[in-house]
Amino acid sequence: MPANDFDHLREWIGRTEARRDFLAPASLSALSALLDRDDPPPREGDPLPPLAHWLYFLPVHRQSLVGPDGHLARGEFIPPVPLPRRMWAGSRLEFLRPLHVGTEATRTSRIADVKVKQGRSGDLVFVTVRHEVAEGAGTAVVDEHDIVFRSESGQAVADAVPAPTGEAWRREIRPDPVLLFRYSAVTFNGHRIHYDHPYVTQVEGYPGLVVHGPLTATLLVDLLRRNAPELTLKSFSFRARRPLFDTASFFTCGTADTAARTARLWTRDHEGALTMEATACW
Repeated sequence: MPANDFDHLREWIGRTEARRDFLAPASLSALSALLDRDDPPPREGDPLPPLAHWLYFLPVHRQSLVGPDGHLARGEFIPPVPLPRRMWAGSRLEFLRPLHVGTEATRTSRIADVKVKQGRSGDLVFVTVRHEVAEGAGTAVVDEHDIVFRSESGQAVADAVPAPTGEAWRREIRPDPVLLFRYSAVTFNGHRIHYDHPYVTQVEGYPGLVVHGPLTATLLVDLLRRNAPELTLKSFSFRARRPLFDTASFFTCGTADTAARTARLWTRDHEGALTMEATACW
């Protein structure tokens, strides 16, 4: 489609929505279980771990409003991009102060940008949503989230780029359908590419169930927490480079520069390809 066919989508820039939620401990216990952690039960007043805000402010839309891919039909808050395929491309997060178990919080979201690009797979539309999560003391988390939409035709999986080697930390992850279902359940994520094998293979053209981008990012932060539990994150950013599937194991990898207070994190698939890259600062 010509680029000017997407011009009207920029009218959504600046559109906002706000949601309130109670930061209940049950969601944190569920996340800890699916990450295979032996954390103590969360108590009121405990700080939430990094990225745990993704467990709240969930998209609890009526069933009649859900589109064929399992997401809310577009055109209300998210612009009505006329491309059928949707993926989480990356995020940039700042952790300004802790959120706490047992409190009420507000997430204010704004469409920050809409960009049209041409890729090997055809038209691409990137929608950037800026979320600000606040408790009583003020804004605690700023989360800029990039969503990419693409056409049905074209290459579903990008060419492989070799992942870095020489990591200080590494953990093997087996992304079976149970793990993907549990993450979909705890985040109320209805996107069918994560649990509906006939749909993801026959309609979207992938070789297996797709591992959630935010789950992969959470596993990278979990790797850091396992190896440097004393750190308090100040920022975290990640970019998805290639999908991961339930067809094979992958590795979360990382190395830290303690002098610079940064860590480089990435995922490597079973063929040695880079699938996500991230930077954490504390």
